[in-house]
Amino acid sequence: MSSKKQILKLYKALLRESQKFPAYNFREYSLRRVRDAFKENKNLTDEILVTDRLKEAVRNFEIIKRQVVLGQMYSTEKLVIENLLKS
Repeated sequence: MSSKKQILKLYKALLRESQKFPAYNFREYSLRRVRDAFKENKNLTDEILVTDRLKEAVRNFEIIKRQVVLGQMYSTEKLVIENLLKS
């Protein structure tokens, strides 16, 4: 079974990578999905389910990394809400 330390490391990596999205909507959606998925599965005890969820999280991490790179290639202007949050 994967240790809690590995799971926490993956969780933090997912959050860090999600913060890199240049687009506000993608960034917020990704952060919300990561937090919700880990909260939803925090009480799993079955090793098989935990392993499956971890594999899914690693696949999602790779997807997020690719999407961040694509998003940086085609960046747009910041939204009004982003400018308000910085103030």
